[in-house]
Amino acid sequence: MRDQYEYQTKKVCKVLDKSPQAYYKYLKSDTSLRESELEFIVTSYIMEARKSNPGIGGTSLWKQYCREWGSSYPVGRDKFVSYIRKHKLYVRIPRRYKAPRTTDSSHDQPTYPNLVRELIPDKPNQVWSSDITYIPLERGDNRVEFCFLSLILDNYTKEIVGYSLGDSLASKHPCEALKQALKRLPQKDASDLIHHSDRGTQYASVKYTDMLKERKIQISMTESGDPKENSQSERVNSTIKNELLMGKVFHNIDEASSAINKAIETYNTTRPHMSIDYMTPQEARECTGPLKKQWRSYREDAIQKAQKDNESKELVTN
Repeated sequence: MRDQYEYQTKKVCKVLDKSPQAYYKYLKSDTSLRESELEFIVTSYIMEARKSNPGIGGTSLWKQYCREWGSSYPVGRDKFVSYIRKHKLYVRIPRRYKAPRTTDSSHDQPTYPNLVRELIPDKPNQVWSSDITYIPLERGDNRVEFCFLSLILDNYTKEIVGYSLGDSLASKHPCEALKQALKRLPQKDASDLIHHSDRGTQYASVKYTDMLKERKIQISMTESGDPKENSQSERVNSTIKNELLMGKVFHNIDEASSAINKAIETYNTTRPHMSIDYMTPQEARECTGPLKKQWRSYREDAIQKAQKDNESKELVTN
């Protein structure tokens, strides 16, 4: 029945001793069957994907589905989102905790200027951003304690290149994350790399800065308390806690550590990122040059405009 253009439907139905009405009814029921199968496949995928990333948004999840299953079971974004609504697979708002302070800038250690204010990285290992965030531990009797996650992010690939979970804000935990990240560098001389952080005691400590200086890494720090000066790290902190770990309850640091290991693996290798044209950080690692964003960066617009203006002035001067 596929070649309707060569053989008229009525003639074929007559040969098969079937009425055209029965044929069209079959087509309709078969389409409904395929639709129900597709709905089952998609909703099953959503529920399975949410086990590893419970807070991922609808569009990002659809992009992830298309990468993994789209060639076999294609579905449009709107239909995908309609399945989420139909089966009430929404992202739930996470519980909020009173945030402990993770940055203490009241120290007498040397600080450094912000070297990335007007820089847009165009290759891996050009700018790393570091930060510390808290992870709640529910101890029972409504008591909540905290452990602390130190992250190092490659600003170009959005890959988490180093991390460490500790039971305190001691400098040793960020140092462990840095040691992990440094193993990825191909050469000892990493003078092309800028390490950016806030001015907290952990990052200004002699032990931490000596590790950077030993590899000739340039040191950059925020110059105010504005989170926008370290926005890349702020964003990844939110993604890890409010998306990949959303709804998960930890009673001790071992439980948190196990979940964070899986979350970061998913973040680096599976989750598509809008900032790198819906690639994964692992894929972006193989790229160089500007990466397309699926949202508008007014900061980058301003930087690019200033660069063009400067180039125009130089041409006029010369």
